[in-house]
Amino acid sequence: MGEIGAGNTAKLVHNCASMIIRSGIAEVFTMGVKAGVEPDALWHALRQGAIGRARTFDRVGDRYLQEAFDPPSFALALANKDLRLALELADQFDVPMRAARLVQEDFKEALDRGWGNRDSQTPLLLQNERAGVTIKLSAEEVQAVLDRG
Repeated sequence: MGEIGAGNTAKLVHNCASMIIRSGIAEVFTMGVKAGVEPDALWHALRQGAIGRARTFDRVGDRYLQEAFDPPSFALALANKDLRLALELADQFDVPMRAARLVQEDFKEALDRGWGNRDSQTPLLLQNERAGVTIKLSAEEVQAVLDRG
């Protein structure tokens, strides 16, 4: 992993990401089930979607790690519309959506910056700015990591 302690840092990053992702899944599942979709049908549908068929951490390399947000595969403006509609559905069924509302704040900031025609992952750059870091790998570096398995 690198310097002493890097392995522990990687473990903490992985476990924290896992907890955040699972919490987000619970959030959207409660919305879907409360809106009338059976849990097994909902799980099946989610698994068949673009993100459901991909390994989450592999997809990070496609755009975010390379800062490759143009041309978009799914424009931020369209993603924002879907997020807004999902939050309206959640409101209709009185489902709290804490994580989604945080995402919506970042989407709004990104849209205010004129990023609506960029990829829906563009708001991830806001976190880089807040943390004061630059994260960018070349396509070759991303592929080298993927090739390691």
